[in-house]
Amino acid sequence: MTTHAESESHPGRWWHRLDDGRVRCDLCPRDCTLHEGQRGMCFVRKDEGGQMVLTTYGRSSGFCIDPIEKKPLNHFFPGSSVLSFGTAGCNLACKFCQNWDISKSREDDRLQSRASPEAIARTALENGCHSVAFTYNDPVIFAEYAMDTADACHALGVRTVAVTAGYMRDAARRDFYAKIDAANVDLKGFTESFYRELCAGHLQPVLDTLRYLVRETNVWTEITTLLISGRNDSDEEVRALSRWVHDELGAAVPLHFTAFHPDYRMLEVPPTPASTLRRARAIARAEGLLFVYTGNVHDPEGGTTHCPACGTPVIERDWYDILAYRIDPAGKCSSCGHAISGHFDREAGRFGRRRVPIMISP
Repeated sequence: MTTHAESESHPGRWWHRLDDGRVRCDLCPRDCTLHEGQRGMCFVRKDEGGQMVLTTYGRSSGFCIDPIEKKPLNHFFPGSSVLSFGTAGCNLACKFCQNWDISKSREDDRLQSRASPEAIARTALENGCHSVAFTYNDPVIFAEYAMDTADACHALGVRTVAVTAGYMRDAARRDFYAKIDAANVDLKGFTESFYRELCAGHLQPVLDTLRYLVRETNVWTEITTLLISGRNDSDEEVRALSRWVHDELGAAVPLHFTAFHPDYRMLEVPPTPASTLRRARAIARAEGLLFVYTGNVHDPEGGTTHCPACGTPVIERDWYDILAYRIDPAGKCSSCGHAISGHFDREAGRFGRRRVPIMISP
């Protein structure tokens, strides 16, 4: 595999030139149309010499080893460690962004670490990480870097994870997810008005991504919805979202409800109480979803995986610590033999709730 040299810009994919000389980005539904020197809304894709380039290739806002449950992925090798990194920028403009210092930054503000795809893969392997996660900001906007890193990881037997809002066009979606083993997709709300007013985007492309992942790929997929008081946490919206997941994706797709904390441009909104997450979990379970979790609050029951057949707590969690693991080597409930949806090792990992910053040599 060819090692990519560090560069301030890297050839981009998914674009075309217009008759008037401008270039149009085909990566996401924003369809940014750019003159020479202009950047897209994400800030990291640029018209340079009549070509679309990625300006953050090979540069990261930092690397950290996390528990896989922090992504959150509860059915993808529980207890394992994942090497996480992101770059800068985003193709949505969420007023409630919890990582706004990264996703809303200009790359020179945050990008201090340089690393080739091969160096990232090698570091993950050397540190015993099951996987590498493209996260912190949305990997959609640094897809070329993520895809090359995925190739390097797969060459060494390391899996790849995308933590994303799923805001992509069809061709880019197919190319990107061909390299990904697991994804957690943020379904930020379930109304067009929520996406338009609070994210400067649209709901339908995200639903299209979720349908594509679950129906047409082997990518293990889980969903996260950040509940914000008075914005997307009504019984009606939670019920509609849960019913759509059940009917369109299937009862076994894990759904995580997580708690908002005041940040970025929504400092006036109070933190989401744990009771809201528990209420949402109860609604989703009543709609037939088998694996519904709570996050960003201390709720051992909301973190536990139960066997859908016999009710046995097959994975008990306290935050990111796994307290009990009752899944046999075949991925089945050790009590009744029912197959649990997901990807499981013979034993759970023991990485726990640590967060370990790490340096990578380019």
